[in-house]
Amino acid sequence: MTARIGVVTFPGTLDDRDALRAARLAGAEPVSLWHRDKDLKQVDAVVLAGGFSYGDYLRAGAISRFSPVMETIIEQAKAGMPVLGICNGFQILTEAHLLPGAMLRNNHLHFICRDQKLRVENAETAWTSDYTEGQEIEVPLKNMDGRYVADERTLDELEAEGRVAFRYLDMNPNGSLRDIAGITNAAGNVVGLMPHPEHAVEPLVGTGKTDGLGFFTSILKKLVNA
Repeated sequence: MTARIGVVTFPGTLDDRDALRAARLAGAEPVSLWHRDKDLKQVDAVVLAGGFSYGDYLRAGAISRFSPVMETIIEQAKAGMPVLGICNGFQILTEAHLLPGAMLRNNHLHFICRDQKLRVENAETAWTSDYTEGQEIEVPLKNMDGRYVADERTLDELEAEGRVAFRYLDMNPNGSLRDIAGITNAAGNVVGLMPHPEHAVEPLVGTGKTDGLGFFTSILKKLVNA
C-alpha cells in the first residue's frame, strides 16, 4: 500500500510544493488538491500548507476556511482522517474550529523568519509518533500572525489533556501564550503548528537538518500500519 498525502493549494499558498516534496521524500504519494474542488481524490491524509491564503484579508485563514475543499476536510477530519496544518494551515484549522484558540498578529508587530528550536511535548499523535516526548528539534519559522492565544480555561484543558504538541525553546518568537508552537485535537489526528517542518527535510536546504521529516514519516507509518 502506498499512502496518498494530499496538499491543498489556496490562492496565496506558498509552501504547497515543499509539502508535496516532503511527502514524497518520506515515501508517500503526494497529491495536489485545489481549494475549489470538494473531491479529495481518495487521499489518506491532508496537509494545509503555509503561505498567505487570500492575502490574509479579514484574518489569516478566515476566507480559506470557507473554500469548498474545507467542507470535505472538516467532515473527514471529524471522522478521523489525519490533517496537518502548517503556519497558514494552522490558522485555517483554528478558523474552521478543528483546533481551539486563534492566531493573532505577532506581539512585536513584525514578520519574523528564523530557525526555531522546539520541544516535542506529545509524540503520540498521527503526525508526531516518530519523535520522542521531550525531543528537541529545529525547523524554520516564518510568520506575521503567529501568536497563539486562547482563554485560560482552554489553555488549561490543552495542558491537562496533553494536547500541546510543541513548545518554543530558547525564545518565544511571537508572544504565543505558554510558549505554544503547536497543538492537537483530542483524537490526535489533527495537528497544527506555526513552524515549517517541510523546510527541514533535506540537509542541503532550510536548516541544513532533517528534523522536520518526522512529521511525514510518522503519518506514513500510521497509514501503512492502519
